[in-house]
Amino acid sequence: MDSPEMTFTLAYLVFAVCFVFTPNEFHSAGLTVQNLLSGWLGSEDAAFVPYHLRRTAATLLCHSLLPLGYYMGMCFAASEKHLYSPTQAPEAWRLFFLLALILPSVACALVYYWSQDRWARHPLARTLALYALPQSTWQAVASSINTEFRRIDKFATGAPGARVVVTDTWVMKVTTYRVHVAQQQDVHLTVTESRQHELSPDSNLPVQLLTIRVASASHAVKPFDIRSLRRALAACRLEPV
Repeated sequence: MDSPEMTFTLAYLVFAVCFVFTPNEFHSAGLTVQNLLSGWLGSEDAAFVPYHLRRTAATLLCHSLLPLGYYMGMCFAASEKHLYSPTQAPEAWRLFFLLALILPSVACALVYYWSQDRWARHPLARTLALYALPQSTWQAVASSINTEFRRIDKFATGAPGARVVVTDTWVMKVTTYRVHVAQQQDVHLTVTESRQHELSPDSNLPVQLLTIRVASASHAVKPFDIRSLRRALAACRLEPV
């Protein structure tokens, strides 16, 4: 029979992986950072940029607490190791406990740094600042994105951890820890991979899944990859070369 220590380790490992990568079952059960902290995060539809500023910070903090949660659980699952008293715990566990404390400490310091000057130091805010007019700020660019995201003619597809959003002016990729943004008129699209699938889930026609590198004319904006159907890109008037 499996020991309580092994059982808890396997169960917690499954939970941690699912909590980070959030399969459909976890989304349906509401076990996501977005759902658990929905009261603080607000609405994505109402304010896209502020929502993701807070979401990426909250996700980083929550995920950094997972090792500490495992250690606390092991205090009960392996009580004979005296983990509740780190001075009496085995050396390997003392090192793990130290790491489990360092991770959220570093995450808290990073989030605090991001939040300074009304989130102006956040990577998303820094990217938006590159598109601001000389006499404007990144908040003006964020307001423009918020307005376009509220329109019904936007295009959004993909899994929550790699969602692609296309508005009239912007191409964005929403990932777990950040949001990539590029202005349509400044981007160059390059196909890096193409896969042919025989049947589409919603039709009997073959579909082509493309991996596309989105590179901005500005070298300060880091390129990013998106995956989408060719017909979806055509519907958004985005044709790769």
